[in-house]
Amino acid sequence: MHPWERDARLVHEAITKGPQAYGLLIEIACTRSSEELLGARKAYQSLFNQSIEDVASRLEGIERKLLVALVSSYRYEGSQVNEGIARSEATTLAIAVKNVDKKNPIEDDGIVRILTTRSKLHLKAVVKYYKEIYGKNIDEVLNDAFKDDADENTKEALTRVIVTRSNVDMKEIIEEFDKQYKVPLTQKIEDVALGNYKDFLVSLIRRVA
Repeated sequence: MHPWERDARLVHEAITKGPQAYGLLIEIACTRSSEELLGARKAYQSLFNQSIEDVASRLEGIERKLLVALVSSYRYEGSQVNEGIARSEATTLAIAVKNVDKKNPIEDDGIVRILTTRSKLHLKAVVKYYKEIYGKNIDEVLNDAFKDDADENTKEALTRVIVTRSNVDMKEIIEEFDKQYKVPLTQKIEDVALGNYKDFLVSLIRRVA
């Protein structure tokens, strides 16, 4: 299956399932390039005889916000990073995480904008400033904030990332994981996963490593 078709089907699945699958929309909007997003939109039109824009126009609330971000995002993919903006957005992210018990971060327009329009280098800078300002890695904070929502959703997301990115930028993901956590991704999966699920993920990673 072509990656654009796969993303289009994932978007359709998320729309059909509703709130419990919003992570799918965020994942696609945040990890795909502008070209990949455009391809997914074309594939959606071809597969389901309607555009994602048409679907978004009939929805309200968070669903509409996420779909609009998905179809309208232009992700800058150059090498320039505005350090001042990155530092400011680290604070925006911190406020959203702090208030997670009152408001879901995906309801925050600023968070949606940061995640869907900023380059990978910019997001790395945001993460760096977050740690400088607040003394913690953002992934640790998010794990604490969303620990009740983990388990199966986390397992599904991990599987999806490895499967969908295996032919795109999995090598970069592996290298970045090793750099950040000082342990190979395959070893970490072997430590925390079990059985056939573990074997499946490890074999996929080793295929592209």
